[in-house]
Formats: sequence, C-alpha cells, structure tokens
Amino acid sequence: MTHYKSTMLLPGGIYATLERRAMLTTTEKSKLIEKFKAHGQDTGSTEVQVALLSEEIRRLAGHLKTHRKDNHSRRGLLGMVAKRKKLLDYLRESRPPRYAAVAKKLGLKGSVRRSE
Repeated sequence: MTHYKSTMLLPGGIYATLERRAMLTTTEKSKLIEKFKAHGQDTGSTEVQVALLSEEIRRLAGHLKTHRKDNHSRRGLLGMVAKRKKLLDYLRESRPPRYAAVAKKLGLKGSVRRSE
C-alpha cells in the first residue's frame, strides 16, 4: 500500500505534516466486507465488490478535487465507475431485493427503481 507524507507550510510559518493514503487498508477492507457480506465466508460477492469499489471511488474523487490535472488517476476512476455500474446492473437484474439493500446502504443516487 502506498503511504506518503508531505510537509505543508501553513500561515504563520507553521509546518504541518500530512499523511495521505492511496488505497484502502486491510482493516478498512475487512470492515466493509463484514458490513456487506452475504454469508459467513463471503469475501467476493457482488455486494462486497460494489462496496469496495464505492469506497475507492469516493477516495479517488476527493483526490481529484485537490489534484485537478491528474489525468492518470482520472482514467482509473472512470474504469472503477464503469466496473461498479456493470456489477450494479447485474445485481439489479438478478437479485433486485439485494440490489435495493446495497444501494440504500451505500446511499447511491438513482437507487430506487423507476417504473418503466
């Protein structure tokens, strides 16, 4: 995992050290898996994958607000969003109740299915 520290000069000549994390830590992943798992030994169900991707997307979006010209990270973000969309589409078609539960827990926009 990539951890890096940067030093920033604050007004008044005070230096602050900021620690930035690029990825989810193992404990953070474990907490998300525990929250979204479908059964006792679940680590890779669609629900868990969507939850992990959603957290990574949230973090990367925050990074891009600060670093607007980071096009490499932007491309990675677009790939993650596309993958999450595919997983959510699969979940919506195959298991609508589980899709609704995951979308509600994650607070995703458009999580309520519209009548077509």
